[in-house]
Amino acid sequence: MKKHVRIIIGIALIAAIVLAASCSKKAPEVQTAAPAVVQAAAPATQQAPVVQQAATPAVVQTQTYADGIYYAADDAFGSSGWKEVVTLEVKGGKIVSVDWNAVHLNGGADKKTYDKAGKYKIVAFGKAQAEWYQQAEKAEAYLLATQDPKKITYKDDQGHTDDIAGVSIHVNALFDLAAEALAAGPVGRGPYQDGAYVAVDGEYSSSGWKEYVALTVVNGRIASVNWSAINKTGDDKKVYDKAGKYNMVAYGKAQAEWYQQAEKAEAYLLATQDPKKITYKDDQGHTDDIAGVSVHVTALFDLAAEALAAGPTTLGSYADGGYYASDAEFANGWKGYVSLLVNNGNLVSVYWSALNEANEDKKVYDMAGKYNMVAYGKAQAEWYQQAQKAEAYLLDTQSTSKITFKDEAGHTDDIAGVSIHVGDFYALVDQALKAGPKK
Repeated sequence: MKKHVRIIIGIALIAAIVLAASCSKKAPEVQTAAPAVVQAAAPATQQAPVVQQAATPAVVQTQTYADGIYYAADDAFGSSGWKEVVTLEVKGGKIVSVDWNAVHLNGGADKKTYDKAGKYKIVAFGKAQAEWYQQAEKAEAYLLATQDPKKITYKDDQGHTDDIAGVSIHVNALFDLAAEALAAGPVGRGPYQDGAYVAVDGEYSSSGWKEYVALTVVNGRIASVNWSAINKTGDDKKVYDKAGKYNMVAYGKAQAEWYQQAEKAEAYLLATQDPKKITYKDDQGHTDDIAGVSVHVTALFDLAAEALAAGPTTLGSYADGGYYASDAEFANGWKGYVSLLVNNGNLVSVYWSALNEANEDKKVYDMAGKYNMVAYGKAQAEWYQQAQKAEAYLLDTQSTSKITFKDEAGHTDDIAGVSIHVGDFYALVDQALKAGPKK
């Protein structure tokens, strides 16, 4: 009996030990479950950066630019006389406005303004599908949509593309300049009001030239400078010089022709953006500030300052250039003539005079006290003084139709202080404008 009890007790003890061992093995199972939970959570935590990485390219594509105004311009004028410029504005990292434009080597209105006024006419003269400014607007819209000036393909070396519907003009200048501007960083706006500016000297120099300066401002910056002059026969000095008629090197032993030195002086003003940032070494207006320039440059900088102070001009109806017309015959010993200068479509200089058979200029002759209309004709003023008032009236009205004559001799009551007949003056102006600018 005792033996059976011992056996039962032994069996019970073994069972208890096995049970205890069994229970002690279940605890690690709970502990191993905990890492399983952690392991399950870890991949979820690791997946978060994957989501961020997938979103990053979208952010980079639309927000890679610093906020501000960007600007870039071509280095030189093209064969058509235009130099292209691009202005961009970035807000919130995105390009929000694009202005693709151009300025002319003669100054005056920018290309968009000129085109919108009906003066560029690539539809009428080039059989284009739309005017230049309309196609430019579509190209600008494409860049706004893509936000990347490199997202464009060209089908030829001229920069034409099939990527933009309705655009057949070459567009490489827009995208190349936009990329250049964005790479350079924001530059802001300049201090000047956008538009066309001009100023003309009041008198002809002893050499027979009346100097003028025409500017074009884009994005508040001077983008085009044209410094030239006009003579009494309507010749533009730059054109005259380039045609080999001024010959400052041959006759004056100059280091370069006048137009070449003028272009260097213009480039200096474009670089400094301020007509007052120039120093002179003498009263004649020579400077050491501009390499390769020995001509006096005061007229350029003084007239540029004057033009900027006066403010932009509106685009007129005439073709830019110098005009000239002369009477066919002498009358009372004089043959009348007019010389005109048009800039930005407006008459900006008018010279009315006459030549006698000795080739003496009537105004100069009169100013020297040789005509004497007051002394001998009881006139209210000398002829040259009344002629100047007639010139000023035409500059003010900008039209030969805005004058009334009270007789067939061409007298008028429209111009105060003028009793001489001015009909022949207006007839010569009409003749000059009809003939067009001198080539």
